[in-house]
Order: sequence, then structure tokens, then C-alpha cells
Amino acid sequence: MKKYLLLLFMLSVCSSSFSQVSEHTFDEKVEIPAKLDYVLYTPEGYEDSKEDFPLIVFLHGAGERGGDLSRVGIHGPLKYIREGNAINAVILAPHCPEGTYWQPEQVAGLVKKVITENNIDEKRVYLTGLSMGGYGVWATGGEHPEIFAAMAPICGAIYRPIYRNAFHLKEMPIWVFHGALDNVVLPENSNKMVKALKDIGNDVKYTIYPFANHNSWEETYNNPEFYKWLLAQKKEN
Repeated sequence: MKKYLLLLFMLSVCSSSFSQVSEHTFDEKVEIPAKLDYVLYTPEGYEDSKEDFPLIVFLHGAGERGGDLSRVGIHGPLKYIREGNAINAVILAPHCPEGTYWQPEQVAGLVKKVITENNIDEKRVYLTGLSMGGYGVWATGGEHPEIFAAMAPICGAIYRPIYRNAFHLKEMPIWVFHGALDNVVLPENSNKMVKALKDIGNDVKYTIYPFANHNSWEETYNNPEFYKWLLAQKKEN
């Protein structure tokens, strides 16, 4: 009898508590503050041309964060140009603030602004980056695949659920790079993402440098074939 009364009491309490629960919907646009300094390179003939140019977005690594904006050119496409090579594209190199990481919404917002304010072919916008920038490529491309015609993450990884990100990138041309000896960002990170992409039908390109450690970006960004492949990609819609 006591157990029966106790059960009735508990059911009464639960019913009373549950009656205070109501369901609601939050449906508002939430914006985050975004402040990114950036370098914008325009190729020879850009100012006088009536044509739209492709855009390469380059995300630097953790070592180049904060302070001097010129650090965005230590590695990557800007270094390649500084050494006397030519890339017939506009290059956007944002600068990640000290102590922070690449935020997809901030990067995407900046890219959209640059597209609007410059002579950019919206069907030929590309995203690449190294190390922390490789993380940024996976994250930004996974959240905003509609912006980019192709991606090239170098020695990066992904925090988000791998298959969710891969699903968003199912139709995206992607070339992944990693050093087999990398002990900073392990190559298994790229291995897992490449497998996830292949599992859903993406014919992703994957280059493993057998003798490279974490500096796999050196060989990648010094390779003319890399830029030839990147600039050949174009969105269908």
C-alpha cells in the first residue's frame, strides 16, 4: 500500500512539473562581429580589363596570426608571385587575429564582400590554406560550398562531424595535400576526410608527399600544375 501511494505521489509531482514546460521556436537572424584585415593582390592588366577575374582565397597558418599584415605572404600564392611567378587571378589573403582561429562565417562574409566590390568571376572562386588554414578550408568550404568552385586544403584537419562536412562537399572539386611524416597535424586527418569524400562519390584528388613533414605547402604552392588545376575548375551553376 505504501509503495502504491508513493507511486501515485511521484506521478502527481511529475505531472505537475511537466505542465510547466512549454514549446517555443527561435527564428531570427543571428550575426557575429567580423573584423579581418586582408591583402588583395590583382594581376597585371586587371585595372584596364573589362573581364571578370578568378579569385583565390588563401588562409594562412597559425604562425602568421596577428600583428604584421605582411605575414600573410610568408607562404602560399603571394610568396610564389613575389619570387617572380605569375598567377592570372585576384588573390585574397585575410589575416587571422592573434589567439583566434578561422571562423567560417567571417571568412565567407569577407569573400562575398570582395566579390561584390571587385571584378570577380563568381563561378571561379577558390579556397586554399595551410595547417590552421587547412582547418579553415575544410570548415568554411563545408559550411559555404555554394561560394567556391574548388578547394585545396594542405596539412589540415576538421573538427566538425566528418560525414556531415563531406556530404556538403559531395560535388566540390577538391585536391588534398599532406606530408607523410607530418607530426604536427597527422596525415590520418586528411586520410579520414578523403575516405569520407570517396565514400559518397566525390572523386577527390589526394597527394601525399612521402618525405615531407608539416611543410607540405612548400612543394604544393611552388608547383605550377597546382595553379593550372585550380584555375581550370568552374562552377556549373
